[in-house]
Amino acid sequence: MDRYREESQAIFALVAASGVEIEQVSVDEAYLDASALRLATDPEEALVATVGWARALKARIRAERRLTASLGIASNKLMAKVASDWGKPDGLILIPDRDRAAFLRPLPARTLHGVGRVTEEVLSKAGIRTVGDLQDHPGDLRALVGSWGPVLRSFAMGIDDRPLSRDDSVKSIGSESTFSADTADRPTLRAVLREQAAEVAAKLQRHGLAAQTVQVKVRYGDFSTLTRQCSFDEPVSEARDLYRLACWLLARHRLVDRPLRLLGSGVSGLVERRGRQLVFEWQREDRAPRKPLAPEMAP
Repeated sequence: MDRYREESQAIFALVAASGVEIEQVSVDEAYLDASALRLATDPEEALVATVGWARALKARIRAERRLTASLGIASNKLMAKVASDWGKPDGLILIPDRDRAAFLRPLPARTLHGVGRVTEEVLSKAGIRTVGDLQDHPGDLRALVGSWGPVLRSFAMGIDDRPLSRDDSVKSIGSESTFSADTADRPTLRAVLREQAAEVAAKLQRHGLAAQTVQVKVRYGDFSTLTRQCSFDEPVSEARDLYRLACWLLARHRLVDRPLRLLGSGVSGLVERRGRQLVFEWQREDRAPRKPLAPEMAP
């Protein structure tokens, strides 16, 4: 992951140097607003003109970083994401506004932003399996997905008014380790968690933050991935507490029931650190003593 982060920083530095505004959403994905380039006044002409800029950016990434990049060009975030995914690997796809609904029509409903596994199952039970089925559905989608129905209807037609988020504040901090060989060795896993807790705690301290949620992530040999988390009112920031809570999550949910390919831990729900230390239930004087969380994982 350290190597991935280095490449990510280098590539996004190239992107930023091209003059666009960036909303980075992960180590390898971002939304770009190219309107500041003023390539054309007409929206449709601007989309087409952006293709030349995108080709030049892809060529520069390949030349300087020896990596490929997929770009999707459209007038909103939803369609740009669809276009980027459609063109992988090393793709460059343009979706003009006049083609939005038609382009989406044959695609699975899960293609749309916000349609996860649970929503996909709900829609499937109602006979809605493609975006075209959503476009043609005569009823009120709120009966299926609640208040999100009107937004889902708009997404199905390729309409998305979400702006780029330019909030650079830290939302979460995490660390992941991928093993050269799948392992369930407890000492190895505990050592990794300690290192991750120390790394996360150092970043929290550097930003003057504490966390109200701690999470762990595991990936098995078949690439199936699970995450589990716990939240509390009193924020934590110390490495020893992050480590014990991560161990507790692994044990409670019996996540190490087979060798792991990847182990990660992190925090979210970040708040300003005010110097108040978390008091666990077993540390309260007004309660009967309780056995502290053991820094070992269940077999």
